[in-house]
Amino acid sequence: MKQRTLKQPIEVVGVGLHSGQDVTLILEPADVDSGIHFLRTDIDNAPLIAADAFLVTDTVMSSNLVVDGVKIGTVEHLLSALAGLGIDNVLIKVSDAEIPIMDGSAANYVELILQAGIEEQSAPKKFLKILKTVKVEEGDKSAQLEPYPGFCLDFQIEFDHPGIPKDTQHYLFEFSTNNYIANVGNARTFGFMRDIEHLQKNNLALGGSLDNAIVLDEKGIVNKEGLRHKEEFVRHKILDAIGDLYLAKYPLIGKFSAYKSGHALNNKLIRAVYSDPENFEIVTIYDTTNFAIDYKI
Repeated sequence: MKQRTLKQPIEVVGVGLHSGQDVTLILEPADVDSGIHFLRTDIDNAPLIAADAFLVTDTVMSSNLVVDGVKIGTVEHLLSALAGLGIDNVLIKVSDAEIPIMDGSAANYVELILQAGIEEQSAPKKFLKILKTVKVEEGDKSAQLEPYPGFCLDFQIEFDHPGIPKDTQHYLFEFSTNNYIANVGNARTFGFMRDIEHLQKNNLALGGSLDNAIVLDEKGIVNKEGLRHKEEFVRHKILDAIGDLYLAKYPLIGKFSAYKSGHALNNKLIRAVYSDPENFEIVTIYDTTNFAIDYKI
């Protein structure tokens, strides 16, 4: 299995969910073993910012990377799309401090990447293989990674709300690119009408709208078009987790299980894995016969 990059650059303009500002985003092909990096084009001599869990300094409502005071925010949806399509190496240029929210899912990014084309590179693909179960907890929330011959995510949320029925709050996702595109990549972010005023007073969700989020009032879903999936809420949490976990710098071989987890706990889990070399190994897989990881489209 080979590393992947883009066949050609991608350029798109969108709004930042929290800033409300228009942002120009450019994705460019990158060399083998270079990984994923961000570059702020609005700042002279800005540092390259790696997609690295240890650079996450803020997880309020999103995952945000900071180097030398330079921030790239809300990276999880784009990283999720890159992980879903198996892109290992790319340079991401952005004209502001936040990645555009697009439609609130990863679907637009998936579409743009597929239009640009995916190029297999000369070097073999590397994975982070989980060797021992690692679990982190905060209050009643938990997240863990355990050995597994593939990549699987088992997520449960808990909301007491008429718009989120109890039988839609759990989802088990076995990773493949086609499964990601069809069942997770288009699940949108969501929020509650009661929280919006508070968020906006704190300069958050300034770009939020019914065009890029599912909004719930006290009775149910405000969006006229309804949901894309019955379990769209928990599926979006899986989309987020795939993006957050890609900050481990390699695709994972393991099973991720979570209860009410979010960006902070997902980040804490990656750090916990790396805290002990016996928890993992970096492996090169040439033959995926014995691993349920499929990047075919």
